[in-house]
Amino acid sequence: MHDIRMIRDTPDAFDAALSLRGLAPVSGALLALDADRRAAIKQAEDAQAAANAAAKDVGKAKASGDEAEFARLRTLMADKKAEIAALNERAKELDAQLGDMLIALPNLPYADVPPGKDEHDNVEQKRTGTPRQFDFKPVEHFDIPAVQPGMDFAAGAKLSGSRFVVLRGAVARVHRALSQFMLDTHVDEHGLTETNTPVIVREEMLYGTGQLPKFGEDSYQTTNGWWLIPTAEVTLTNLVNGETVDAGTLPRRHVAHTLCFRSEAGSAGRDTSGMLRQHQFEKVEMVSITHPDESDAEHTRMTQCAEAILEKLELPYRTMLLCAGDMGAGARRTYDLEVWLPGQDTYREISSISTCGDYQARRMNARFKPVDGGKPEFVHTLNGSGLAVGRTLIAVLENGQQADGSVVLPAVLHPYLGGKNTISATGDLI
Repeated sequence: MHDIRMIRDTPDAFDAALSLRGLAPVSGALLALDADRRAAIKQAEDAQAAANAAAKDVGKAKASGDEAEFARLRTLMADKKAEIAALNERAKELDAQLGDMLIALPNLPYADVPPGKDEHDNVEQKRTGTPRQFDFKPVEHFDIPAVQPGMDFAAGAKLSGSRFVVLRGAVARVHRALSQFMLDTHVDEHGLTETNTPVIVREEMLYGTGQLPKFGEDSYQTTNGWWLIPTAEVTLTNLVNGETVDAGTLPRRHVAHTLCFRSEAGSAGRDTSGMLRQHQFEKVEMVSITHPDESDAEHTRMTQCAEAILEKLELPYRTMLLCAGDMGAGARRTYDLEVWLPGQDTYREISSISTCGDYQARRMNARFKPVDGGKPEFVHTLNGSGLAVGRTLIAVLENGQQADGSVVLPAVLHPYLGGKNTISATGDLI
C-alpha cells in the first residue's frame, strides 16, 4: 500500500516507478479522488462549524423572544445536520474508492532494480559452484532408476488429481531430511527463530501481505472463507499485523517449515512433468521484520542464508537480481537463486528473497516505537525461501545421479539419514 502524501508530493516519480512494471500513469486519478475526498471532509467540517455556531445562538434567540430567529436557527441546524451526514458519507465512499485503488497497486521498485519486462532481463550477480561433468547423459529426476520406486505421480493423481505426488521410502526420507537440515541450519547457524504457524488463515491476512485483492486466483479458499497459505510469508509476516512493537525487539527473524498450496493459475502446460510445479508442496520460509535503516543489510543477509543451504548441499547455483517486470507485486527488490539441474541442462529458480520496504507494513498497520520515543513508524518486511524443499530434492537427486541408476547424497544429509549416503538403483537407502 502506498502513502497518498508521497504521491501528492512526487506524482511524476510515482508514475515513473510504476511504468517500470508496465503500468500506465495513475497518479492523476488517485489525486483527483484524494482532492474530492479532502474537499468533502472540509465541507463537512465547515458545516459542523456553522451548526455549532447556530447552536450557540439558538438559545439567545429563544431567550430574547425572537421566535422568527429561533425558527430560522432550528431549521439551519437541522439542514446542517443532514448536510454533515451526507458529506461524511460522501467522504467515506471516496476514501473507500481511494483505498481500493491504492491497495491494488504493486510496490515501487528500488532505484537499483534493473528495468525490464521478464526473466530475460534479469541480471546475473554471480555463479557459485561448477556444474558436474557427467560421463553419461543425465536424466530428469523422475527418470532416475533410484527415484522411480519412491516418486509416484499416478498415486498422487488418483488421490487428488494432476500435479500431486506420493513420496515413499528413501525418497520420502530424503525429502524430510532436507527440511530438517534447512531448519537446523537457519536456527543454529543463522540465528532465526523456528516458528510453527497455521496453514489456514483469515482473508485479511492475505490482504496484509498482498496476495489479495489481485491474486486470489493463485490460492485456494475454503467454503467458510478461510484461505490455504501459498507460503508461510503470509503467517510469519502477519505476526505483527496491527501491532506497534518496540524498536529494541527488531529485527525479528523467523523461519518456518510448512505445507504450501498454489493453484498455479496461468501456468497450464509449464513444468507439468515431475515435481517442479505442484499444487501442494513444502517450503522452509524466512521472514524478517526490521527497522527501515536495516532492511537493505537484512536483504543481503537473508540472501546469504539461502545461499548457504545450497553451498552446504554442494549444489551449483547462480544469484540473479530480478528486473522490475519480473518481480512479485509486493517486492521492491528481489534476488532469485537458481540451482543447476543437469536433467534439464539449465538453472531453475529455487528461492526468491525479497525486500518489501513498508508496503506490507502499511497494509497491516505494523509499526515500531522509536528508541527516542518519537512518533511510531512503519516497520520494513522481508521474505525468502530457505529453501523450497521439493525443488531442493529435485536438485539433490539430479546432481547426485550415477551411471548405474543410483543417487549419491550430499554429506550434510548423512546424519539425518542414519549415516546412509546413497539411494540404490532399486530405490533402497544404503
